[in-house]
Amino acid sequence: MDGLQELLQNDILWAGILSWFTAQVVKTILYAVLNKTLDFTRLVGDGGMPSAHSATVTAVAAMTGLSCGFGSPLFAVACIVAIIVMHDAMGVRLETGKQAKLLNEMVALFEALGQPKLSMEKRLKEFVGHTPSQVIAGMLLGIAVAVIYFYVFL
Repeated sequence: MDGLQELLQNDILWAGILSWFTAQVVKTILYAVLNKTLDFTRLVGDGGMPSAHSATVTAVAAMTGLSCGFGSPLFAVACIVAIIVMHDAMGVRLETGKQAKLLNEMVALFEALGQPKLSMEKRLKEFVGHTPSQVIAGMLLGIAVAVIYFYVFL
């Protein structure tokens, strides 16, 4: 029972969760404004502005620095993990989304030309990666959430 209580009182964890949730809500609102349609799947979906991955790992790193010190080994580990996640979001995951879009277009073209269905699979997910501006926005959101959480709730 003590472990559960410690988990529920972990401010670094809560800052990360709050940052992820905030990014997903902002992402859903921006998507609705730009596309003039409300898509609740954006609340849990990948890709888009801002990057919830970047917001989450940045909030965890910033909160670790604020709580444990910016010279602590824990802050160093959190920073390295955040850098890896953000780099991956702009690299491999962004390219995966571009490839998915191209493949979906090719399948649609072949089907339009009268070819039988090429696959029984659903369309590939195209929103999986982030542009640099989406990652930077997520990073700034994560820092803001961690700083506000630290100075308002602690």
